[in-house]
Amino acid sequence: MGSFDRYIFRTTFGAFLLVLVSLTTVIWLTHALREIDLMTGQRQTVLTFLGITSLLIPMLVLIIAPIALVIAVGHTLNRLNTDSEIVVMNASGMSPWRIFRPFLATAVVVSLMVLAISAYLAPEGLRELRDWITKVKADFVVNIMQPGRFTAIERGLTFHIRERRADGKLLGILIDDRRDANERVTSLAEYGEIVESASGTFLLLMNGSVQRVEAGKPDPTIVKFERYAFDLSRFAGGPQTTAYGVRERYLWDLVAPDPEDPMYKQVPTHFVAELHDRIAAPIYPIAFTVLCFAVLGAPRTSRQSREMSVVMTIFLVGGLRLVGFVGNVIATQNTAVIALVYLSLVVAFAAGLFAIGRGVVLEPPTSLTQPIFNLLERLTQRLAPT
Repeated sequence: MGSFDRYIFRTTFGAFLLVLVSLTTVIWLTHALREIDLMTGQRQTVLTFLGITSLLIPMLVLIIAPIALVIAVGHTLNRLNTDSEIVVMNASGMSPWRIFRPFLATAVVVSLMVLAISAYLAPEGLRELRDWITKVKADFVVNIMQPGRFTAIERGLTFHIRERRADGKLLGILIDDRRDANERVTSLAEYGEIVESASGTFLLLMNGSVQRVEAGKPDPTIVKFERYAFDLSRFAGGPQTTAYGVRERYLWDLVAPDPEDPMYKQVPTHFVAELHDRIAAPIYPIAFTVLCFAVLGAPRTSRQSREMSVVMTIFLVGGLRLVGFVGNVIATQNTAVIALVYLSLVVAFAAGLFAIGRGVVLEPPTSLTQPIFNLLERLTQRLAPT
């Protein structure tokens, strides 16, 4: 790699890292603030709060990295054009492929990073997030549930205890379960305790009743009991088989899924759609770079406007990624749509590489840009001080 390549690579990759870190931090903070109840409502430490919310960072990077690369490539090309460096390179006989090479090297590095994240880091982070939240709920149910407070463990499930004794026995227990939209179950017990067995973790209720109210029926069904076990395994981290979601599977799990996997039997098309989405993920940074360079990489004088070219780049890149997102959603129902996603990538590569090789200047048609310029000019005149 020569000095020219190192200069372009260093400038582009540095801008990419700056944009990536900035955007990821902003979006992560937005998400983290929504989870602040981990410290306030569930009395977790700051380290636990930061640890749980930071596990989403790989998934955020996976989404933001291609966008950050487009911004970085556009910034570098705009800087080179502003300083007339591309014009000088072109006048000296340097081919567009020679200028494009360091940008392609940057895109390949970003693609490898995206591949590693999509194949392992993102699903690993989601798995750790699931396990950590389970542990937090375990502390929440067994240790943190406070007497005299109605505590929502999850949406539709509320616990209340009157008193907690030193020996761990819970007095005056109420459990309100509204997770099933067709049935509401309210359990009352004089006392109970947490017990663990080979089957899992249970809240053993003593001397109480279970009231069931079914939708459409005015009268409840009341059953009295002496002993009743409420399963806490999914909250207290007891022995259970963890059924990971499709996005929590590693790439190799999607390539060769277990035929006996219950989730695979239930939604096999989701596995196919997710697999091809993971395969296409590292291709997008290179495709974006090709499109960005094809539109913004042509030499322009200082009198030639670049604003509409930037807008055109945004529309092309956004349209290409939108096809990928929509195609992945529809592919969960009809896997034939996956071909459309790959076709859009092939068209993007073919058009972009053709424009770079032939030195074609891609600009929006005048019939489209002229009305926009006229509108902006009228707005400027109206807003100008009299």
